[in-house]
Amino acid sequence: MPSTSSVHDVIAVTNLLGRYAECIDAGDFEGAADLFTDATLKFGVDTDGPVTVDSVGFLEMFRDNVIVYADGTPRTKHVVTNPVVTVDEAAGIATCHSYYNVFQQVDDFPLQSIIAGRYHDEFKRIDGTWRWHFRDYSLVDLIGDLSRHSRVAALG
Repeated sequence: MPSTSSVHDVIAVTNLLGRYAECIDAGDFEGAADLFTDATLKFGVDTDGPVTVDSVGFLEMFRDNVIVYADGTPRTKHVVTNPVVTVDEAAGIATCHSYYNVFQQVDDFPLQSIIAGRYHDEFKRIDGTWRWHFRDYSLVDLIGDLSRHSRVAALG
């Protein structure tokens, strides 16, 4: 059984997962990018190796690649489940492995899962607040029809 402070830390970390999903689904890419101010993000691999970006690169990628509809949203619902959080209180670091499934529906596209995979996250406690330190977006397990979500393949 984790100590009381560990429970609070686990809740703070899992709340970040929920806040991220909320921002992306609302089309608030700036809000999502703000969550990654202190982070490095890994997106797949290109010919030069892993593609990594900071929060500015994240915002640019999402603005350039995610299709936003008249209501200002990508018409998605990110469902993040099965978080396994490990906290090292003394070091002020935490890890979280979770699953995600993104659903989408638009007028000519019935509700369906468009992509599913895993997030591997690392967090640091900065001035008493948990912040993302690293997120691996490259762990895509299942890809559906992304044609109405992304201008490129596999943006989770």
